[in-house]
Amino acid sequence: MKIAVLISGGVDSAVVVHLLSQKPDLDLHLFYIRIGLDTDEGDCSAEEDIEMCRLIAARYRLPFDVVSLHQEYWDNVMEYALRTVKAGLTPNPDIMCNRIIKFGYFEQRWGREFDLTATGHYASTAVVDGVKYLATAVDPVKDQTDFLARITREQLAHAMFPLGDLPKSEVRRIAAEAKLPNAFRKDSQGICFLGKINYNDFIARHLGERPGPIIEIETGRKLGEHRGYWFHTIGQRKGLGLSGGPWFVVKKNITDNAIYVSRGYDTEKQYGRVLHLDEMHFISGCPWPDLSSPVPVAFKNRHSPEFLHGTLRQLPDASFVVVSDTRVQGIAPGQFTAIYDPEARLCFGSGIITGQKIDLQL
Repeated sequence: MKIAVLISGGVDSAVVVHLLSQKPDLDLHLFYIRIGLDTDEGDCSAEEDIEMCRLIAARYRLPFDVVSLHQEYWDNVMEYALRTVKAGLTPNPDIMCNRIIKFGYFEQRWGREFDLTATGHYASTAVVDGVKYLATAVDPVKDQTDFLARITREQLAHAMFPLGDLPKSEVRRIAAEAKLPNAFRKDSQGICFLGKINYNDFIARHLGERPGPIIEIETGRKLGEHRGYWFHTIGQRKGLGLSGGPWFVVKKNITDNAIYVSRGYDTEKQYGRVLHLDEMHFISGCPWPDLSSPVPVAFKNRHSPEFLHGTLRQLPDASFVVVSDTRVQGIAPGQFTAIYDPEARLCFGSGIITGQKIDLQL
């Protein structure tokens, strides 16, 4: 069986190569996707990563290619991110990168020549009643199914996640035991393409600055100024430059260019229980025959080891609503909400949070 293996220079994908190389029936070909721009925007330390990938390929005597998807990443993922931020929403470039770049353009141009494409994502798959589903990893801290919750059925059918049954500690142990050159290399942080570029500096370079008031929502009192609403997201605490806090961003008025904040770790203004979702996407098809009545689900509205629980229902206008059993902090329009079965084992897909208010009595 021919396997395309996406490697990054990090320990996770290196261990994938090590594990798969132990299986004599597999014919492996390693690929590094270069998406960082060849400009001062940063390139995610690409040369160092590529050199590490070459060492791994040489160690296991495997073919290795660097493939470029610079322009595709910019035209799709970063265009989406900048457009979403400018609209006052909270984007997730990693989710779009997985669907459009790693399992999209790569599959169309190179991956289709192989039986499967393996990655270092912490996720797994499960077959239930003949249907292949995306499933969570055993390591709840590293689980990345929420970042994969927009891939298609066809993309999932061609995907392979060898690390799904391993905790991160075991991956590190395997790497050390195998004496891999990146066994103790730190995990990458943040948005890869930025490299060493600060995120706010990147946003300022493309969207500029637009000063406006920071207002206490309870009193209407102006507390300070922000550089532009696109630097802030609902639920944010750090980076506001306000004293006497903690202060949390609880609302943005795009028309007036105003940021509204509320003080205190337990302020009710930063919590909600209802998430209205548009553009609902089910990876392997909707698992419920009827969603006109609420069904129990687990869900995540941000990357976290913890799952929340509640119900999912489709409304008459074809949109969806999640009603959480508990308070949810920082519900931000533009965020993706990943939907799981009540046991948080199968990831069914995701929707995008809108700012629409829903009556709990609906």
